Amino acid sequence: MTRSRPDAILMVSTVLNRKRVMEFAVNNRLPTMYEFGFLVRDGGLISYGPNLPETGRRVGALVVRILRGARAADLPLEQPTHFEFVVNLKTAKSLGLDLPPALLSRADEVIE
Repeated sequence: MTRSRPDAILMVSTVLNRKRVMEFAVNNRLPTMYEFGFLVRDGGLISYGPNLPETGRRVGALVVRILRGARAADLPLEQPTHFEFVVNLKTAKSLGLDLPPALLSRADEVIE
């Protein structure tokens, strides 16, 4: 990425090396988008993805059904139904970005 500088970074389904990616993004003034809100709370710019606590509750409910005797093959395949949009204004300011109020009003959480 240092030879052919990207315009932005999209990190999906990985949390490995997240600190290194965040440092690279800040040092190179690159906006970043992540799948999970906790990555934005750690310093990323924005995220849009499934709500992890809700996903955990759904998984827990399926585990309970299996422990009570249900066959895993008989359980329904579920997709996330609750997504969250998180914005980190501190990171935006460090990148020199002025995010529009319309974008901020749609966020589930704005970190200042």
